[in-house]
Amino acid sequence: MKLTAHKRHLATHELTHINFALLITSDSRTPKTDLTGKAIIKLMKEHHCLHQEIIKNDLSLIRNKIKSLLGDKRIQMIITSGGTGCGRKDVSIEAALPLASRRLEGFGELFRMLSYQEIGSSAIMSRAMLGVAGNGQIIVALPGSPNAVKLALTKLLLPELAHLLWEIKRN
Repeated sequence: MKLTAHKRHLATHELTHINFALLITSDSRTPKTDLTGKAIIKLMKEHHCLHQEIIKNDLSLIRNKIKSLLGDKRIQMIITSGGTGCGRKDVSIEAALPLASRRLEGFGELFRMLSYQEIGSSAIMSRAMLGVAGNGQIIVALPGSPNAVKLALTKLLLPELAHLLWEIKRN
């Protein structure tokens, strides 16, 4: 793959760490049983988790918590996990999407493509999303399975995180 001029420029700017918040949306998980949250923390080991919480699958609760976290200028990225499917209780996308002033549709598209390679046609039920709030904070909504978050973080988000932050800051 060819490097564009701005990608070559990025290579000179290493991303040391970012501050992030993690919201697990679930009606049944506890800190002890939350394997997905543990997987995210492990995959994000080079970064700093400033807030971690399990929150009920309730649109208002999720949206209000994301709004609150967007008010914390130390947090550069908010990750939600769970609630991205097509069930009645899957409301994370509906909670997060109105808070993103810019949606990066390619994230969900590529996630579903990669998921299809692993799980087949069930990938159509994922609504993973990535967006940027008006203040430049990243909002990402991931499915609730450990394998899905590993795929999204290792194949998509972490490899592009420095580039994404650079693009957000240069505007």
